[in-house]
Formats: sequence, structure tokens, C-alpha cells
Amino acid sequence: MKYCFGIDIGGTTVKIGLFSASSEMLARWEIPTRKDNSPDGLLRDVKTALEGCLTERGISRTDVLGVGITAPGPVTEDGILHGTVNIGWGDVALGKEAEKILQLGTVRIGNDARVAALGEYAYGAGKGSKSMLMITLGTGVGGGVIQDGHILTGFHGVAGEIGHMTVDPYETLPCSCGKKGCLEQYASATGMVRVAKKFLADRAGETLLRQCEITAKTLWDCAKAGDCAANEITDFVCHRLGIALANAAYLVDTELFVIGGGVSRAGEILMDYIKPHYEKNVFHGSREVKFALATLGNDAGIYGSAKLVLDAVV
Repeated sequence: MKYCFGIDIGGTTVKIGLFSASSEMLARWEIPTRKDNSPDGLLRDVKTALEGCLTERGISRTDVLGVGITAPGPVTEDGILHGTVNIGWGDVALGKEAEKILQLGTVRIGNDARVAALGEYAYGAGKGSKSMLMITLGTGVGGGVIQDGHILTGFHGVAGEIGHMTVDPYETLPCSCGKKGCLEQYASATGMVRVAKKFLADRAGETLLRQCEITAKTLWDCAKAGDCAANEITDFVCHRLGIALANAAYLVDTELFVIGGGVSRAGEILMDYIKPHYEKNVFHGSREVKFALATLGNDAGIYGSAKLVLDAVV
């Protein structure tokens, strides 16, 4: 039997999955993310974790086809990672470093959001589609485009970075990227909280939102309960989401939009709010695109990274 590993590097933890060559997840666990100036220490932590798994299960190193790895930053097709904001690395040849340290077959590297999109495409909400754009609404806003089974990477590794598409050129506050008016400033979980707090500070009136701690979850819970202020805020946020997806459709003309990330736990109401704004702002030929909620949750990245390496060797 042959195996591979899927590795999803996050700002707090590294998620690891052991997969069979037929893409079945056999084990899943996490280790803390070591934050040094280079990836060497973290990769050595990963090596220790992988070797421990092989020893425990009696798997020979020669039966490991390879390792797929996601990283939270732009990654080019040759495995160069161009910096990570939440870990502290600069530009690094992550693919070559991982091959040198892990020594477990073929290594493939990809951006975390793009690889999560690949996981959803192959094993989750996008299964059976030919093309897909996934948008992840979490602490930030990530995205990935899949065309005919392949990640659209782009020359600089930033294709699909929909969270930093400008949706309000008149915004005065800066995004974490340094620009102003990015989608992430409105549609991320932190962006939604910012928008809600500003709305409540500028307006008087009773609302359920004044009775609870404002989070993305409580905002959508209040919207589901029919709270007028919450409905107005979520509609404002989804207006910007609809504009961004309409603009993306002009470039990639995708068959399916998949919505993931923590905010997607709000459920179908999220798509009910986004669709009208998307349809209002898109060319009529693209109005019939399908929408779906992601199904793999936090495991999309390890499924996608396993798919990366299996596509390369099987």
C-alpha cells in the first residue's frame, strides 16, 4: 500500500493528514506552529511528526509517495513562497527546503486558500464540477480558482486573491495589506464586526446587537432572528461580496462559487443575501452560476495538499 501526507500550515497550528493513494484519510492530527525567521525549525517539527506516524503504523519510508504542503502566503508554481504575514517568513524556496529536510518522496507546495479550494473541488462541494471559485470568509478573506482540475496560480502566485480586490475606492481606513477598500475589510469575520460596530455607533435605535458581544456569528444569528439592524448590516456586507464575485466572474467565468471559512457556518442565509447582489452586478450570461457552501471545513487544506502530491505522482 502507498501513502502520502497532507500538511496545512496555519498561524497557530500545523494540521497533518495521512492519506492512502486512493485519497482516503487514515489519520489526522495537529502540532503547534513554530514561528522563527525561517521555515527550517517548523519543517523539522513536521519531519518528527511524520516519522512518528510512520513508526507507529509500521509504514516504510519507501511506501510514502510524497508530501503536499500549504502555506499562508503567495506561492509560485516552482515552490517559492513570497512571505507569510502571520508566521514571519520572508521569501523562501519552501519546496526545496521541504524536500531537503523531509526526504519523503515528491514535495508539492501551494497557497493555503488555493489548495483548500482544490480540496473542495476534488472531495467536497465542488466534486463533479469543471471549474470553481472558492472564497473563504474567516479572519481574512481568501480565494482560489480551479479550472479543469488545476489551481490557477498566476505568475506571482496571487491568482484568486479575491480578498484584496478593491470594492470601495473611497474607504479611508487601511487593510492589513496596506491598501484601502479591500473586500477583506468588509466580508471577513473581523471586517463584519468592524462594519457592525461603526453602524451602531452612527445610528440610534433598538437592536439585538446592542444586547450581545458583536461577532460575525452573533451578527448572522441576529439577522436570522429578523433584527432590522443586523439585516441592514449583512446586506451591506453581501453587497460588496456580490460585487467582488461578479467582477471575478468576468475574468474566470466559473461554473460554481463555493463559500467556506468560519463565516460560512451561517448557512444558506449567506447565499440568499449574496446572490441578488451578484446577479445585479454581473453580465446576464453569468447569472446562472451555482452557489454552494463548503463541506470539508478545516480539513479542506490537508485534503487539497494530498491531492496536490497525488496528482503529481499517481
